[in-house]
Amino acid sequence: MARRSGFLAALGQVARESARQQRIAEATRQRQAREQLRYQREQLRLSAQLDKVERQQYALDRAAEAEEKSGEVEDLVCALRTILEDTLEVDDTLDFSSLRTTEKTVPFAPPPELLEGKSLPKREDFMLRVRPVTFLERFLSRHQRYELELREAESRFDEATRQRIAAEEERKATIARLAIEHEQKNAKRLAGIRQRNSEVDALIRAYDSGESSAVRTYCSMVLERSSYPEGFPQRFRLAYDPECKQLVIDYELPALSVIPPVAEYRYMKTKDSIEEKPRKTAEVKEIYQDVIAAVTLRTIHEVFEADQGGHLSIVVFNGFVQAVDPSTGKDITPYLISVRATKENFEEIDLARIDKRACLRNLGAQVSPQAADLRPVKPLIEFDMVDRRFVEGTDVLADLESRPNLMDLTPFEFEQLVGNLFSKMGLDSKQTRSSRDGGVDVVAFDTRPLVGGKVVIQAKRYRNTVGVSAVRDLFGTMSHEGANKGILVATSHYGVDAYEFIKGKPIELIDGSGLLYYLEEKAGIKACIIFPEDDA
Repeated sequence: MARRSGFLAALGQVARESARQQRIAEATRQRQAREQLRYQREQLRLSAQLDKVERQQYALDRAAEAEEKSGEVEDLVCALRTILEDTLEVDDTLDFSSLRTTEKTVPFAPPPELLEGKSLPKREDFMLRVRPVTFLERFLSRHQRYELELREAESRFDEATRQRIAAEEERKATIARLAIEHEQKNAKRLAGIRQRNSEVDALIRAYDSGESSAVRTYCSMVLERSSYPEGFPQRFRLAYDPECKQLVIDYELPALSVIPPVAEYRYMKTKDSIEEKPRKTAEVKEIYQDVIAAVTLRTIHEVFEADQGGHLSIVVFNGFVQAVDPSTGKDITPYLISVRATKENFEEIDLARIDKRACLRNLGAQVSPQAADLRPVKPLIEFDMVDRRFVEGTDVLADLESRPNLMDLTPFEFEQLVGNLFSKMGLDSKQTRSSRDGGVDVVAFDTRPLVGGKVVIQAKRYRNTVGVSAVRDLFGTMSHEGANKGILVATSHYGVDAYEFIKGKPIELIDGSGLLYYLEEKAGIKACIIFPEDDA
């Protein structure tokens, strides 16, 4: 009984130990599971933190990208706003010496591989391959092998020497040929430099003497050196009248597209996208008007400042754009601005402190009120009519058949033509008798209430510049006649003093180009003005 009791006690102890071990194992497993869970949670937490950091950095990078794009737009707008100011710090005078090239020859430098020749081969180097006579060969007097190898070594040495001498001769010949070619290139280059310098000297002489082509060339180089933002075409053509020292510039202005349509870029985190904030239409148009004004004043400033020969008294700037007519789909070139400035008056302007558009108004500029909508203005002086003979680049005889020459008219017929023109323009015009006109060729009445009144018109079929005396006479006639307005019509052009005199007075000057324009536009008459050859 006692033995059984001891067995059962031992068995219970085993069972208890087994249960304890199971509990320990289960506790260990659960602890490991908890540790594994904690590890996984820690990894997830660390991963989440890393993702958060990455997401934050990504958002910061995208926001910085948007800010950078906004900065680029701001920089461009700033450049557009300071077009005029940028040129004020630059001396636009062209240094003729910078056009010359120094007569400098380029030293001859043969290719590196031809600089050093190779030395002649050494006989001993070839003899190293010849095996000496062995004792047995010497004992048996058998020297055939040695003699054969010796002859072969001598042959190889002679051939290598011949090739080396030929290669050296070819190297020297190549160097000599390259030297001759180099000298020829040097001579050609120097001839080109001398020719260029000779042309520069000729340009300087022609410019100093005021030749039209030289003045145009010089002014073209001045304008070509002018630096503008990207998108500005900088295409132009120049005409110069040496008699009145007048330069006419037909200048292609940038299109409206140079104004950034976007005002700002913003990063939208919720959409993960960079979105554009459009620039207000009114602001786009305002900036465009400012750009046109700036380009105009800057161009006039540059040619006047660069006028080291004193060849410019008047500059006429006609600015146009290349565009498409939205109503017809055809290409058009509307003029958006036209201004005439005298050097004396323009140099009195402080361009650093002006309001650009107010300055243009003071200069009497014709400015499109809606440049963005391509609303055109009439140029003050037509580019193609600058030449004092008004001869176009066509067959003159054939042209005369369809276009009457105004210079063929008698003075009375010319006065009649002017009177008819103003009748077509809506005025009640009456031609005066030539012997009793009292300085009046045509009297016209503007029948509109309040703004109308009497208009006296004088017609001058002149070939030379109309001076201030004719304009002063017209002003006196206006006072005598009690006229509200005076108009002087001429087949030629007016001097600087004439335009100065009419400032603030109710007088309008119409030159030859303007007369031809009005004849075609208002009366449907395609005329021309060609002075006789002996009047050129």
